[in-house]
Amino acid sequence: MNAMEFFLLMLHIGVAVAICGLVLLQHGKGADMGAAFGSGSAGSVFGSAGSSNFLSHSTAILASVFFLTSVGLTWYASANRSPSAVMDKSVLDRVPPPATKAPDVPAAPAGTTEGAAPGSKAGDVPK
Repeated sequence: MNAMEFFLLMLHIGVAVAICGLVLLQHGKGADMGAAFGSGSAGSVFGSAGSSNFLSHSTAILASVFFLTSVGLTWYASANRSPSAVMDKSVLDRVPPPATKAPDVPAAPAGTTEGAAPGSKAGDVPK
């Protein structure tokens, strides 16, 4: 693993954890709904958004950084593939071929009915 790839990966993981934390810290829209019916401000029930705060701006910035690091890691992985990379072959290409020789099964003689039930007329086929 190259230093640049390691840096992008650590940044990607750090941004993902920070996004999770910021989303959990934010105040949801549905939290005002119960207070809106009793307090007389009906505008908040239907989503009067108003201006966004610091947490929502930070989440948007971190989401764009997360997107850019995802694209960067994808580009880096596709540009620096070695000939013996894991994804060069499909899973089916790496499976050994099955045995080609079939087991020897003796052929039944023409007049016998081995699988017929006793007393059945399976052997009475006209010739």
